[in-house]
Amino acid sequence: PTLAPDRVARGATLYAQNCARCHGANLEGAPEWKKPLPDGSLPPPPHDSSGHTWHHPDTLLLDIIANGGNPAFNSKMPAFKDNLSEEEMRAVLAFIKSRWGKDEREFQWWMTATAK
Repeated sequence: PTLAPDRVARGATLYAQNCARCHGANLEGAPEWKKPLPDGSLPPPPHDSSGHTWHHPDTLLLDIIANGGNPAFNSKMPAFKDNLSEEEMRAVLAFIKSRWGKDEREFQWWMTATAK
């Protein structure tokens, strides 16, 4: 799957402005991101190939960016629908995808293509 370089570049800027504070400048996530915090929430996960972002289709990832993390999991991720346009959210996702390995990109592309 190919990504538009201009969209990836725009996404890099938006990621740095909106996401890096929690998910890391290099998409590395918080240390021990799988270990629940005292309040039961999970720390921000990585968005590079070491995380699980690439396991999900675009529809779910864009929903999480727009509406925040799932409260059923006590997620602390805020909603960005009032701060970012749909195109800007898609640019952030393109930037994140650009940092995945070939296998992760192909798997995620297939998950998106077959999502219902």
